[in-house]
Amino acid sequence: MNEFKLSEGLFLYPTPAGAYQAISSMEADKPRRFLRRLLQLAQTPPLTIEQLLMLADGDEESKVLELLHHCQKLGWVQGVDTVIEAPIGALEDILPELLDKITDNGKVLLADDQGFYLACSGFPHEVAEELSALSADLAMLHKRRSGLLINNMGIASQAWAIVDAFGNSQIGFWPVFIGQQCFVIAIAGIPHFNQPEFVTLIWALSIRYAKKDDPRRVDGFGTL
Repeated sequence: MNEFKLSEGLFLYPTPAGAYQAISSMEADKPRRFLRRLLQLAQTPPLTIEQLLMLADGDEESKVLELLHHCQKLGWVQGVDTVIEAPIGALEDILPELLDKITDNGKVLLADDQGFYLACSGFPHEVAEELSALSADLAMLHKRRSGLLINNMGIASQAWAIVDAFGNSQIGFWPVFIGQQCFVIAIAGIPHFNQPEFVTLIWALSIRYAKKDDPRRVDGFGTL
C-alpha cells in the first residue's frame, strides 16, 4: 500500500462516529482496538508512522497505513492542526456537562451495570434511580440475548428503547463497553452523539476504566 502517504503536521483525533464505534460493542477487531488505544492517550498523538505502529498492534508500515485509511474512509478518525488534551478533572465534575450536550432536551444519565448512576442531567433523583435500575436489567438482558438479535436477525444496533404507539423512542438506552465495564447511557428524546462532547465523554471514561493495554495511558485519571 505504498500509495498511502501521511499528511504532515497533523494530530490524530477520533470523530464522534469513531468514539461510538470504539465503545458500542465488546468485540475487539483491529479498528476497534486502534480506536480504543487512541482514546486512552493523554493527548492527541502526532500523525507519524511511529505513533501508528504503537496504536496498531505493531504491524508493518503498509498494514498500519491501510488500517488508518480504512478508519478515515469510514469517518472514524480525523486529523487536527493542534494538540487536544484529554479532559481534566474528577468524573463527577465533568460528566454532567458533557452528558447535557448529547441530547436535545437535557434529559440524560450514565449508569453502570449494577444499577447506579454516575452522572445525571435533567432527571429528578427518584426517576434517575429507577432508570438506572432499568438500565442494569437491560444490560443483563443484552448480554443474554444480543447474540440472537445480531447474528440471526442481522440487527447492527445494540441500543434498546421504550417506544410510543408510532414507534418513536421515548427513552433510549445505549450500552457503552469500556474495558471490562459496561455502562448505559439513557436519553429521553433524540440523542446527539455527533457532538464533540461525546468524544470527550468517551475519552474521559476510557482513561478512567479502560484496560491498561497501552503504556502511555494516564492511570487513575479522574476519580469517582
